[in-house]
Amino acid sequence: MAILEVRNIEKHFGPTRVLEDISFSLEQGQALAIIGSSGSGKTTLLRCLNFLEKPDQGIISVNGNVIFDAAEPATQRESEVRKKRLHFGMVFQSFNLFPQYTALKNVTLAKELLFQERPEFKANKKTILEEIQEEGRELLAKMGLSERANHYPSQLSGGQQQRVAIARALALHPDILCFDEPTSALDPELTGEVLKVIRSLAEQKTTMIIVTHEMAFARDVADDVIFMDEGVIVEQGPARQVIEHPREERTRQFLSRYAEN
Repeated sequence: MAILEVRNIEKHFGPTRVLEDISFSLEQGQALAIIGSSGSGKTTLLRCLNFLEKPDQGIISVNGNVIFDAAEPATQRESEVRKKRLHFGMVFQSFNLFPQYTALKNVTLAKELLFQERPEFKANKKTILEEIQEEGRELLAKMGLSERANHYPSQLSGGQQQRVAIARALALHPDILCFDEPTSALDPELTGEVLKVIRSLAEQKTTMIIVTHEMAFARDVADDVIFMDEGVIVEQGPARQVIEHPREERTRQFLSRYAEN
C-alpha cells in the first residue's frame, strides 16, 4: 500500500489555474523529485499537501486513511489541520529559523509544545524535556552540527541553517519529509553540504518529496521524477528515464533549456 496517494488535486487562485488534476502515489522509503519551471505549480502542490493551502478539488490519503477530501467537509475542519500537518515535515527555501533561539531550541521547540498538551506532561516534565533535548542533539549530530547546538542562526552559515531546518523537520517523525527548493537560497559552495544530507536520508530510505532544480541530483538520488508544467503533470516515471530519456516534448524542451543554462 502506498504511504501517500494524491488523487485529482486542483487549486485555483481566482481565475488562475495553478494545479489541475494532479494524481500520484508514493511508496514507503521512496524519494520523489518534482521538477519544472518557476510557476509550474510545484510549491503550491507541497503547500496543499501540508495544508498551507486548501485544494479546491481532490483527495489526499496517508497510510490508507483519507486526510482530505474536497467533497467531505468533515475532512476540512481547521481544528484538525495541525494534526494532519504532522504527517509532513517541511523544509522551505528560506530557513525560517527563530533568530532568538539556538539551533537546538529550533529543533526541539515544536515537539516541546506538542508534548505540553499531553496529560502526562506536568507529572513528567523534567524527564520528557530531557528526552526531547537528547533527541534534538542526536538529530543535530546526524546533520554534522554537534558543535553548533548552542549557536544562534546569525552565527551559522546558510548551509548550517538549512541543516538545522532539516533536523527540525525530522524531530516530529513525519511520515513524509518535503523539501521545497532546499538549496535555492544557498551560495553554490554551500549547496553540496545540504544535498549530501538529503542524499544520506535517501540512502536510509527516508520517504521524501523533493522540489528541486538540481537535475543531476534528482536523477541520481530520486526513485521517481514528476515533471510539471503550467499546473499539470506532464510526465512521471523512474528518475533516470524521465531525465535522460523523456517521452514528452515539453519535458525535452525543459531539460534542454536547463542544460543550456
